Amino acid sequence: MDAIKCLLERRSIRSFTDKKIAKEDLETIVKAAYYAPSGKNRQLWQFTVVQNSDIISSLATCLRIKLGREEGYCFYNPNTVIICSNPRDNEHAIEDCAVALENIFLASHALGIGSVWINQFKGVCDEPEVRAELDKIGVPANHLVHGMAALGYAADDAVRNFEKNPNVVKWVM
Repeated sequence: MDAIKCLLERRSIRSFTDKKIAKEDLETIVKAAYYAPSGKNRQLWQFTVVQNSDIISSLATCLRIKLGREEGYCFYNPNTVIICSNPRDNEHAIEDCAVALENIFLASHALGIGSVWINQFKGVCDEPEVRAELDKIGVPANHLVHGMAALGYAADDAVRNFEKNPNVVKWVM
């Protein structure tokens, strides 16, 4: 897929089918993530790929309870999540994870896979219940989660196009 077309057509998907993502596609998506730029090219991040529905559900339930979300909160029921974490003392952690996640979203779209950014970990990674869940899946204790990509194939009703606001650009020539 042409890069500009991919950038302009990608949308957040909030309804997924049950179809599993092939390991080869996941490997390509993760490779795109770690090829993202990072502050001083330090590449301190970790990408934790989870395809186990019980673990995804447990993570969602933990966050739902911790954040007081409505019953049924479930990251939009993806069959895969990629958690992006970085050491808490990395001054570029948020930016590094953000640009890596964008690469994940674009690579996913190029492969026909839907994605949506999940940012509910912000500020709760060190809560004991949340940390216990992160420990179970190998997120290092000195890492904070700065975002997660929920991935899957879009359900029929998932794709909605929204008009973008061209008034957010100020030209100074």
